[in-house]
Amino acid sequence: PCGVAVPQPIADSCNEPCVRQCPDSRVVIYPPPVVVTIPGPILSTFPQQSVVGSAGAPEVGT
Repeated sequence: PCGVAVPQPIADSCNEPCVRQCPDSRVVIYPPPVVVTIPGPILSTFPQQSVVGSAGAPEVGT
């Protein structure tokens, strides 16, 4: 009867480590890089238009 009780506890130990390896932090690396690429080009378009308007104002007065 001793041999039947040995295989029972072994199955519990294998299930614990298997479940912890699946939920890794791999999904957290995808969302951050996607949000930084969208606001990058939008900020560059605003400052460029402002410089053109300032240069035209003093020229018209002359």
